[in-house]
Amino acid sequence: MTQRGKGDSLAKGYISELWDFTRVSIAQNNLQELKEIWDQWNNEVRQLFYSNYGDLPYLLDVKVDKHLFRALAQFWNPAYSCFTFGKVTAWIKQKGDSRCIPWKTLKDLILAHPDVRKRVDVLALSIYGLVVFPKTLGHVD
Repeated sequence: MTQRGKGDSLAKGYISELWDFTRVSIAQNNLQELKEIWDQWNNEVRQLFYSNYGDLPYLLDVKVDKHLFRALAQFWNPAYSCFTFGKVTAWIKQKGDSRCIPWKTLKDLILAHPDVRKRVDVLALSIYGLVVFPKTLGHVD
């Protein structure tokens, strides 16, 4: 609401909302043949590829974690192209050049909040902030 009131990049008429259920289909092709081709190339050919396409070949070694994608999809807000985790602004503190939430605050909330759904949501937020997108140690940015 603050973003709407003060102005943002949300397209007029577009309603930002998070879905209660998001269906994610994760399929991964067998990449063995692609890997074999890459492995056969010498450094000169690889450098040519890197200069045109960057670090794209590193994706050949990435394992798709379907559980991570399903969890992240729940909180993706397409209107703002960011993850939205609900109302956590009351706990945000300045830590160096980052505005973040101390892990201890989140941990206390997870252990004591009477609403199980809220505890689950805060644990998800903590995992994203501490494991998937760490920036400031001991804090969720």
